[in-house]
Amino acid sequence: MADDITDSDGAPAAEVRRAPFDEALSERYLAYALSTITSRSLPDARDGLKPVHRRLLYAMRELKLNPQSGFKKCARIVGDVMGKYHPHGDQAIYDAMVRLAQQFAVRYPLVDGQGNFGSIDGDNPAAMRYTEARLTAIADLLLDGIDEDAIDFRGTYDGEGQEPVVLPAGLPNLLANGASGIAVGMATSIPPHNAAELCEALIHLIKHPKATIEKLIDFIPGPDFPTGGVLAEDRATIAEAYATGRGSFRVRARWEKEELKGGQYQIVITEIPYQVQKSRLVERIAELVMDRKIAMLADIHDESAEDVRIVLEPKSRNVDPDVLMETLYRQTDLETRFSLNMNVLVDGGRTPKLVNLREALQEFLDHRHEVLIRRSEHRKAQIERRMEILEGYIVCYLNLDAVIRIIREEDEPKQVMMQTFELTELQAESILNMRLRSLRKLEEFEIRKEYDKLAEELEGLIALLGEEDLRWKTIADELRALKKTVGPDTELGRRRTEVAEAPQTVEVPLEAMIEREPITVVCSAKGWIRAMKGHLASDADVKFKEGDGPKFMLHAQTTDKLLVFATNGRFYTVGCDKLPGGRGNGEPLRLMLDLSNEHEFVQLMVHDPARTLLVASSDGRGFLVKETDVVAQTRNGKQVLNVSGKVEAAVCRPAEGDHVAVIGRNRKLLVFEREDLPEMTRGRGVMLQKYRDGGLADAKLFTLKEGLTWRIGERTRTETDLTAWIGKRGQAGRLPPPGFPRSNKFD
Repeated sequence: MADDITDSDGAPAAEVRRAPFDEALSERYLAYALSTITSRSLPDARDGLKPVHRRLLYAMRELKLNPQSGFKKCARIVGDVMGKYHPHGDQAIYDAMVRLAQQFAVRYPLVDGQGNFGSIDGDNPAAMRYTEARLTAIADLLLDGIDEDAIDFRGTYDGEGQEPVVLPAGLPNLLANGASGIAVGMATSIPPHNAAELCEALIHLIKHPKATIEKLIDFIPGPDFPTGGVLAEDRATIAEAYATGRGSFRVRARWEKEELKGGQYQIVITEIPYQVQKSRLVERIAELVMDRKIAMLADIHDESAEDVRIVLEPKSRNVDPDVLMETLYRQTDLETRFSLNMNVLVDGGRTPKLVNLREALQEFLDHRHEVLIRRSEHRKAQIERRMEILEGYIVCYLNLDAVIRIIREEDEPKQVMMQTFELTELQAESILNMRLRSLRKLEEFEIRKEYDKLAEELEGLIALLGEEDLRWKTIADELRALKKTVGPDTELGRRRTEVAEAPQTVEVPLEAMIEREPITVVCSAKGWIRAMKGHLASDADVKFKEGDGPKFMLHAQTTDKLLVFATNGRFYTVGCDKLPGGRGNGEPLRLMLDLSNEHEFVQLMVHDPARTLLVASSDGRGFLVKETDVVAQTRNGKQVLNVSGKVEAAVCRPAEGDHVAVIGRNRKLLVFEREDLPEMTRGRGVMLQKYRDGGLADAKLFTLKEGLTWRIGERTRTETDLTAWIGKRGQAGRLPPPGFPRSNKFD
């Protein structure tokens, strides 16, 4: 069977290996996952670059697009990268190059772009045929030493050329510019940092290799985003994130208050959080204003030019700007969280690992140490070769006439010179290649001077390669020089993101988020609810569906919360601003809650935080509960009265008074003191009244001096002499006074 299998050319296959499908699939998927992790998505801890970025910078260097040269078309650059190093789509390569040139996307741009490279509003860049680019001075730092055997090279995808495995990286680019990427089963998200602060931390880590994260945070207080903003996070949270390599940072927009005439003012936003599109942010705030979701804000204007200037107009001068901004922070991207997930490639770019801040800095230092050794050895070899040549030149000058005679007369002058003057092959070849103009006496002096200078440099390199402490001192000196280049006194190096304490809790009244308007909440017997504008009279003509009718009708404000108590003993909370409008028949209330069809609504009321409620079940058990303890935060509601089996929640009333009146379905009335009723947050409660048969019909609290009131039709009746019905909680009671409703309800 295997002999019948052929390859694509029709020839018999050399080898056929049979394997279960799941095994073959897992092997191939693992290979794909590892390729994605190591060759596409995660940055190398040493230079902080992914392969596409590294290939871009190297290709631009090969095109001699250094900062002092002219620009070249991006299409030319993308073509070189795609054809020689990166066999992927041209648009993906161009997108990567565009991001390296965007000053609002990269803290230290590596590409100097000319033309339309997009904007902070989210505008797309121009096509690559219209834009031009070259390297920046920061990119030069990353490439410095690449020709001095500082790093390894490997073959390109087609085997026709060489590409760097990693760049020498004279800048701690991983943390300076950050990185983000999604691989298979893992992701990375590293915010940008201030390079000068990184240099200080690296110098300290050289002196104190076991420095703690707490100490390193003294130098690196937090990320430094290219768009500025305010890092509103406490030190403990930042320390924990850097110590574990995972966490998040809260970033807020920077704003200021501008005074206007007549005591008016406006708020001006000058910096927005990193990776937030300004145009989308302005649209979102405008939508909130139009939908009346921010009652304190009147209008918004985008007056940005090259800088960011978003103007917010409050509705009145009495609006607290801090409360207004806190409202916007909660509802818009004026406050965002940037995640920290320092998954990077270590062990020479072979192994993905979650590193902490110290490990990330140490990876850079170890790389720079290796680069220094390799560059020093390369320079040492160059000097030794040059000194060998210079020694041959000196021999030539000392025996100039003999050298000239040998060259003129001998058939093999190189071999003769090597034997006569004990020269090496390199020295003899160099003498033969020397120009006649170099035979001046002045050149001999210059050669001896060059030889002495090289000898001094060689001595320093030998000392450097032989002493590790001297190498670390050299790296520290390089970092100090880098700090001057990107220091806080330079426009590029100044810190842009302000580090502030975690924001204090600012109470934002609901009125600040929702415009306060009077409404009438109408709920039908079948549970259809709506909010009608204004406070309607109790006898107002309200239409219902055929076969349906009124059940609850109450006055409220759009800023109120609505409490719903159901037969399952749970309280549900609905914002009055979320109720459907008065047009039509409304919507089923139970669809707005997580309430099944087997349960019904017992009570609907406007939430009053100062109030206490009486809740009771059909078997005569109940208790008092503060209304603040029944507010639910989710659609699932909050269980307050525990019921089971055939027992259901039956009563929910405001607890106003000093005595409790309870009547059962057996038409027995009992009155007892409020003190006998406990206050709880959840439970079955205590027995209010005993029943031989039936259960609880109704219960309420009242003031004994004012008497017990009940409604009969349109009239009300009050009984002040209740001596006969006053007893102890849990007794059976006796028949109510004459004229009590046959429904056994107080109203």
